[in-house]
This record gives sequence, structure tokens and C-alpha cells, in this order.
Amino acid sequence: MTKSELVYSYYLKYPSATTKDCSINTGVSKRHVRRIKKGFGYYNWKEKKEEKKNPKVLVFDIETSPITCYTWGLYKQNISPDNVIKDWAILSWSAKWLFDSEIMSEVVTPEEAMNRTEGSIIKGIWKLLDEASVVLAHNGKNFDVRKLNAKFLLHGLKPPMPYQIIDTYQESKKNFAFTSNKLDYILKMLGLSQKIHTDFSLWKRCVAGDSEALEEMVTYNRQDVLALEEFYVLLRPWIKCHPNMSLFMDLDSDVSVCTNCGSNDLTERGFYTTTVNKYKAFRCNSCGAICRSRFSEINKKLNENILVSVAH
Repeated sequence: MTKSELVYSYYLKYPSATTKDCSINTGVSKRHVRRIKKGFGYYNWKEKKEEKKNPKVLVFDIETSPITCYTWGLYKQNISPDNVIKDWAILSWSAKWLFDSEIMSEVVTPEEAMNRTEGSIIKGIWKLLDEASVVLAHNGKNFDVRKLNAKFLLHGLKPPMPYQIIDTYQESKKNFAFTSNKLDYILKMLGLSQKIHTDFSLWKRCVAGDSEALEEMVTYNRQDVLALEEFYVLLRPWIKCHPNMSLFMDLDSDVSVCTNCGSNDLTERGFYTTTVNKYKAFRCNSCGAICRSRFSEINKKLNENILVSVAH
């Protein structure tokens, strides 16, 4: 039997076996086992019942209508809920899977825009969030996610499956001192794709039930998602608490990948030290992020003798 036939036969019999197990039992090196598995399309020996698991990162953005209310003035008003004439609603949403070419989007009907409801489009974005491992949005934690959650509850939908959030607005504030952290300003500063220029008149036309304005809104929304994806790619290596991509991937036990992008193209770069420990450090040659090993390079006996300063 050829090496490929040996590996294929072994995995038909033991579909959950590791690369190491296969190598020991077939005599084929681990390197060749991995190559052969890739040649079979990552687990085709399971009759394609399982596909290679990769992180499902959803880039998304929503647009909402303004609140219409009675007010006694224009500056520092404390407006009672009793003064609300029409509450806010979702006008449109756009989303794409990271690095996928397809942009998905939905926009409300003119009647829904006037009545401030979004029943025809809310389930679409719920299904995408329910499928995602990680979601990516600008000011997503304080705005997009909470706004959607409110509408999910209102429309009788259950919580989506748990996902981790990457908020590019918050990460920008943590790492840089841009004059403004608004997405359009940062895009201009970095020379990236720009948001479509518009003004408040577009929102006024939408809530008046203008079908052309609603089409303009979803076009504006879709461009925001493309621009956000570009910004995220530049921002990604700077995100220190990035969701660990390796946790969402099917990996062999002997493969290490970048925590931020999932690439295995890593270069060892000395050590990362804390006040009490030392770890191997790595630079990702794909996205540029820095990550470290989980296990200390200091042996237990030496660790017992390391002192820590006392805070006053």
C-alpha cells in the first residue's frame, strides 16, 4: 500500500485519531500524514460529514432610525418617555464573513420605516449572529449589539449562541491617540476606503417612507462593512486581548497558530516576561501580532525563589 492508502485506511477505521496516533500506527511521518490529510480535503475519510472547522468571524453594521419626540428646547433637554412620538427602529443591516466576497444585507420596507418596525429583517441578522464565533463592529459593544438584543427581545427571539466581540472603536481608543475615533476619520487618516458621504437628510427621507432613500441607506451600510474590514486588518496585530483563533479551529496537537489570525507561520522572537514569569514569544509573519506560549520557561525550583514587590 502507498502512504496515502495507509493513512486513508487508518482514518476510515479510526476517524477521531490524532496525527501522532496515525504516524505511530502506519509508520508514516507526522509531516506526511498532515500533507496527505490536506490532499484528501481535510477529513474526507469521514465521508464529508465533518468539514474543517475555521473561525466564523462576522463583520457587521446596522443603521437605525432617529427618535421622534416633543421637546421644549435644543440644548441639555431631559426628555420624558411620555414625550416620545415614534421610537427608534432598525432601518438596515449589512454583514459579511471575514475575507469572504459576499456582502449580505437587508433593509426595511417603506411602511416599516414609517411605522418604526423591522419585523421583515430582524431574523436575518439574528441567524448570522447565532452562527458566528466572533463578531466585529465599530462601537459594537455599546451600540450595535445592545440595539439588536433589544429588538431580538421585542420580536420574541431567543439569545443567539454566545460569541466574542471585537469592538474596533474601543481597541482604537486603547492603543492610539487619534484626534477622533470615528470610523470615517480613522479611515481618512490611514488612507483606507472611505465611508459614503451623506447627511441627516437621508435618515429623514427614510423615515418618511422614501424607497429610493432606503436603497441609498443599505448601500451606505454595505460600504461601512467593507471599510470596517479594511481597518480591522490593520488593527488586528495591535489587539492584545483578541479572541484566541486557535480555540475555533481543528488543529493537530503539535501545531501552534497565531492567536489573532490563526496562521501557523510563526517566528520565535526570544521571551515575553512578566513580573514573576518568562515565556517564549512569537511573531506572526502573516498578520504581525505577537503571542506567547502558555507554559513558563522557569522551572519550579527557581520559581519558588523569585520574589515579588509589595504594593504600598
